Amino acid sequence: MSDDRTGTSRMSDDSTTPSQDELDEAARYSLAWLGLREPADAQARATELLEPLRRQLAGTSRPVIHDLGCGSGSMGRWLAPRLPGPQHWIMYDHDPDLLAHAAANMVGSAADGSPVTVETRRADITRLTADDLAGATLVTASALLDLLTLEEVAGLAAACVGAGSAALLTLSVLGRVELAPADPADAEIAAAFDAHQRRNNGGRRLLGPDAVDAMTQAFGRLGVQVQVRTSPWRLGRDQAALTAQWLRGWVGAAYEQRPELADDGYLSRRLAAAEAGELRVVVHHADLFARLE
Repeated sequence: MSDDRTGTSRMSDDSTTPSQDELDEAARYSLAWLGLREPADAQARATELLEPLRRQLAGTSRPVIHDLGCGSGSMGRWLAPRLPGPQHWIMYDHDPDLLAHAAANMVGSAADGSPVTVETRRADITRLTADDLAGATLVTASALLDLLTLEEVAGLAAACVGAGSAALLTLSVLGRVELAPADPADAEIAAAFDAHQRRNNGGRRLLGPDAVDAMTQAFGRLGVQVQVRTSPWRLGRDQAALTAQWLRGWVGAAYEQRPELADDGYLSRRLAAAEAGELRVVVHHADLFARLE
């Protein structure tokens, strides 16, 4: 499961089974979106969680790191070079093309030059158990928790604890967006987007911006200490392309939730401001580290 909420093209409405061309297009678009956001993700990640993570891994000769919903593999490319010693990464996603890309573009060396190896697994990460994570030292994910349900978050916490694995779960949305200059419709669009994030999706009630609190509570019930730090995207003139693509997804989800909002030209105004380099956006996220004793 990759974070493609603003990067997946729509499949045709007249068939429940997408064509191969549509699948290929969606994969290409998803990969393009993930590549576009990777620098902003890297800049946003909460580096203050690295030291407690290093302490957690100290004494482990070769950490085994399970990366859930790895997408293009950006978490591995960011984290592996910041950790010392040999590492083995196991990357999970539902998309075989993304898995292949992630494996092919993984870094080969840790912070001290030790080897980093990788394998891939195509799996439904909402159903992972402690047995699936057996042998894991660390479970990681980016932009994943807000796509899960309350039951799935509880299950993931239980799987990590059952496997004896720490967890670094990053870049979960918090339901707070700041745009400057302000527009009268900002608050209404943001509220509609948050409602879309919490929608019932095929019988699954997604957590959206409530996910970090839900995961913190899930680990807490299992007696696990959790540290949470902010990891905001800060987008300005130098990120105009990312800002524009993010806007299309953010506003598009709001319009899907409340179609009547599409009549006032909000998206066109905001895209014009982004293209002119006049729009500044802060998208608030949080990173969570669950440390095992």
